Amino acid sequence: MTAPLILWFRRDLRLDDHPMLTAAVASGRPLVPVMVLDPETGGLGAAARWRLGLGIAAFARLLEAKGSRLTLRRGPALQVLTELLAETGAPGVVWSRSYDPASTARDAEVKAALRAAGHGGDSHPGFLLHEPWQVQTGQGGFYRVYTPFWRAVRDRAVPVPDAAPLRLRSPEAWPVSDRLEDWGLARGMQRGLAVAAPHQSVGSAAAEARLAAFLAGPVAEYATARDFPGRIGTSRLSAHLALGEIGPRRVWHAAMAALQDGRPGAETFLKEIVWREFAWHLMYHTPHIASANWKAEWDAFPWAFDSPWAEAWRRGMTGVQFVDAAMREMYVTGTMHNRGRMIVASYLTKHLMTHWKIGLDWFADCLTDWDPASNAMGWQWAAGSGPDAAPYFRIFNPDTQAERFDPDGSYRRRWIAELSPRPGPEALAYFDAVPRSWALRPDAPYPKPARPLAEGRIAALAAYGSGRA
Repeated sequence: MTAPLILWFRRDLRLDDHPMLTAAVASGRPLVPVMVLDPETGGLGAAARWRLGLGIAAFARLLEAKGSRLTLRRGPALQVLTELLAETGAPGVVWSRSYDPASTARDAEVKAALRAAGHGGDSHPGFLLHEPWQVQTGQGGFYRVYTPFWRAVRDRAVPVPDAAPLRLRSPEAWPVSDRLEDWGLARGMQRGLAVAAPHQSVGSAAAEARLAAFLAGPVAEYATARDFPGRIGTSRLSAHLALGEIGPRRVWHAAMAALQDGRPGAETFLKEIVWREFAWHLMYHTPHIASANWKAEWDAFPWAFDSPWAEAWRRGMTGVQFVDAAMREMYVTGTMHNRGRMIVASYLTKHLMTHWKIGLDWFADCLTDWDPASNAMGWQWAAGSGPDAAPYFRIFNPDTQAERFDPDGSYRRRWIAELSPRPGPEALAYFDAVPRSWALRPDAPYPKPARPLAEGRIAALAAYGSGRA
């Protein structure tokens, strides 16, 4: 029992609501927490890599407060873990499960190799309420439509989250660790780092504070307020959930308590938690959703793969105010309001007839709260190639959406400097965040629409109707 156990942390940077950590502490062994910068992790987009680095630093401080420390190593996961087993004399490695294709392939290889070598290699429930194989249809298959999935899980028991351990037992000697700054996780942000940094909420304590603040106020009107990008009407937990800085079981039980206390918006919030769960359910059972049309009949659809229109979209310079405001919000803060995500995705894939993978890849590079399952399902849902009953005729009109969800124009003025004689600091910050090569200036005229909305809608309906409907 003096030999330590290696704890391989990934997207589970917390100490409570943590089945893997609870089981490891119960073993009574000394514990060696480890983060590995492997090719799968190193391949994250610029914003997600940077935000991961912030999360790792916060998590390391949490461990130190419990009498432990975080060991950092770089290289293929199996190689790094095998070396650590030899260095520490540990009998095995434990980790929390991941469910995306790259991670499941890596984890299966690691588990098989460790066990073949006589080591323990055990995985535990990760960042979902229910393991994807636990929720089945009446015929024993998986769900392809959200509403039946919600009905299947809304009354299903969710384990009560475990509390954080008081202390973590340390090994007699610690393995050598890399320095986090040597990993260079912030390098891809370039000059956008200084702009986005003040907008980041990092670590478990910040996540718990955001959840408490949300449930104490905004949740009451969440069903409607969540659609207005100019308000603080959402939980703003997406980045925390993406890195596991707060556990899904803790969020679920807190929201359930709010619902029972008579706060009506809590049920809609619970549905959004399950929407995230549904995205991972689909990614596990249909992993091609990450890189190919979920519905194979869309493979022949005549999307463009890039164009000057798509470049205008990337730059937040389409001339369509709601679209540009949402894109600029992302460059300044690292995130984008969910209503904005739907609008910019619909506009790119339908008005501009551009392949959803262009948008999916751009979001993966620019979002600090990037989540592979939610990103993939969201883009395919918007494009029409994903899990939706009748998607092809749903074409959001950005101007109509703006009139409905930003009626006073405050959200658009907040992010588009060209709309105001004296723009605010956030609108101006966009020009400091984007690449210098774009040569954008706040005193330049705001562009005319890259493509008139009516023209784009007509073209999209014609293409969707003949090519898909």
